[in-house]
Amino acid sequence: MIVYNIRVFISHSWKYSNHYDKLAEWIFEEPWNVGGAPLKFIDHSVPKANPIHTNGTEAELRTKIYQLIAASDVVVIPTGMYSSYSGWIAKEINGAKYYRRPILAVNPWSQERKSTVVGEAASLTVGWSKQSVINGIWGFRPR
Repeated sequence: MIVYNIRVFISHSWKYSNHYDKLAEWIFEEPWNVGGAPLKFIDHSVPKANPIHTNGTEAELRTKIYQLIAASDVVVIPTGMYSSYSGWIAKEINGAKYYRRPILAVNPWSQERKSTVVGEAASLTVGWSKQSVINGIWGFRPR
């Protein structure tokens, strides 16, 4: 049986981790399939148990983020306003562009203000529902 492996990097800010937590739950903790074939989403996000800290230089931080993105098939970024102000998210967007990884922007439910930085960088923007997120990721699967 074919199993589709899709490597996903979810952008997040530790200060606003509720969006990350919900996306990770939908993507990595629920079983998904297409036409009977299982989808296996592999988490390439910055792990909570081993976060990348800013103790190093900007170049070291950038290198670590880029390594995770280079190993991913798609970058998922919530469009909450904190995205506009995060240096990390700017690095993630630049890394996605550098490695030509598509960006799936996700508009958090009931969020009225959205980051134009993320919206302009996105290959696709979807609403805040697990099915729209999974469909968006599936559309960027490796072929």
